[in-house]
Amino acid sequence: MAFFNERLKSNPHLVPADVEWLHALVTDWQLLSDLAFSDLVLWFPHTPEGMVSSEGRSYVSIAQARPSTTQTLIHRDVVGDRIRADLRTMVERAWASQVETNSSDQGQPSPAPMRVTAIPLVRAGRTVGVITLHFSVGAMRTPSRLELTYRRCAGDLLPMVASGAWPDTAQEFTGYSGAPRVGDGLLRLDSEGTITFASPNAVSALLRLGVQDTVEGRSLAGIGAELQRATGVVVDESQPMLLTGRRAQRSELEAHGAAVTLRSIPLYQGAQRVGALVLCRDVTELRRREKQLMSKDATIKEIHHRVKNNLQTVSALLRMQSRRMDSEEGREGLTRAQRRVETIAMVHDSLSEGLEEMVDVDELIRRQLRLAAEMALATESGQSQRIAHTQLHGSFGQLPPDMVTPLALVITEIVANAVEHGPGASGADEQLNVELNVRRHDDAAGRQRLDIELTDDGVGVPAEGWEPGLGLQIVRTLVRGELSGSIEWKQRSPEAVRPGTRVVIRAPILS
Repeated sequence: MAFFNERLKSNPHLVPADVEWLHALVTDWQLLSDLAFSDLVLWFPHTPEGMVSSEGRSYVSIAQARPSTTQTLIHRDVVGDRIRADLRTMVERAWASQVETNSSDQGQPSPAPMRVTAIPLVRAGRTVGVITLHFSVGAMRTPSRLELTYRRCAGDLLPMVASGAWPDTAQEFTGYSGAPRVGDGLLRLDSEGTITFASPNAVSALLRLGVQDTVEGRSLAGIGAELQRATGVVVDESQPMLLTGRRAQRSELEAHGAAVTLRSIPLYQGAQRVGALVLCRDVTELRRREKQLMSKDATIKEIHHRVKNNLQTVSALLRMQSRRMDSEEGREGLTRAQRRVETIAMVHDSLSEGLEEMVDVDELIRRQLRLAAEMALATESGQSQRIAHTQLHGSFGQLPPDMVTPLALVITEIVANAVEHGPGASGADEQLNVELNVRRHDDAAGRQRLDIELTDDGVGVPAEGWEPGLGLQIVRTLVRGELSGSIEWKQRSPEAVRPGTRVVIRAPILS
């Protein structure tokens, strides 16, 4: 696809609508390959000038598709290859004359094991590509009704492709994930919406919905209406347009605990609609698993929410107990415990909002910086004039949920320690600045790592003989145990009057 994009985007002779249509075609042309029992290759001039000038023109393959309904004839990936000499004459004639060209028209003997058809893709009178269909002659036998119908459908769809009428990017989004394929089930409708052919898998899919009688000869819209009346399921108002084949659309039928996704493709001959293809796929099991996952996700969210509520209750009890403490040391100890519980509660509150494999923690840490500083100031009685300013530089990006709680606790403890002890005895009314700088990078082995640096402009840690207290011992244990990282404390500017503190944390991102 990278080669495909490069060729199209760098060509000055293509308009954006042509590029969009070619993208839509290549996204959806597996359907065409399966119906035609053919390998498909998309050819494009090897130089931008070749699109408008035949002088020295050659072609390069920019996309390829293999059928799932028969064996492939092109086992090697040919994307990026220049065209072979025996194909170039056909493709050149199709490009220049805008007519379908067959290998039998080029003098190849009829018993050849492979036939090739070159079909020009024409939009607004300009050729924008050539598709070659490669199908086996030797493998052909007396075809079944299913094969004949598939080939007939391909024969109806190919002229629409050649004229740029399919896929219609204005009506249908071709990049839809989980769309049914030919092998999942195929219904062919006439211009009135009556089913003229149903593949065995399509019959099985409708049977799961409760359609017991023979479906051929019946109106698909009528079957949908019967299911709606029987089950009372509310359907999209536009669904009848799909079921009659009048509009390119995707929808689902649900009945009796089963679900079938449908995709309609109207067939036109010129401006006249002659019928439609309806692809169907039984997605009952898929929807059941989706509901189970949704139920599990809701349960996990509720667990996070209840843990957060319980932690907030514990925090409130600690706050009430600290107010009744006569001992100043005991009161401060309970307040610090309350701060740690509040930090964990905040993490669970963030986790309850989403269940992604990775968590965007930047906003959480930014709030945590500010709240940690405010709570630390509140623990210091008589220091109400103290001001602490916090800043976050850089981005943590997406982190695994297992890292978020210990990381938030570590940062909270370091910031609180800086606010409580940074100003010193004589700096009660001075502003303290705390900065958090984070850098995410890959190491020599290609593993992602975090480098975190927390600095303040306070009195700083002693240059020698300093041992961290209980809070910072908890920090060291969390960094080494939960984050599998390292931590070190230094003076930020040893020569300054207020040397400040610099804490450096290095940790791998373990997904």
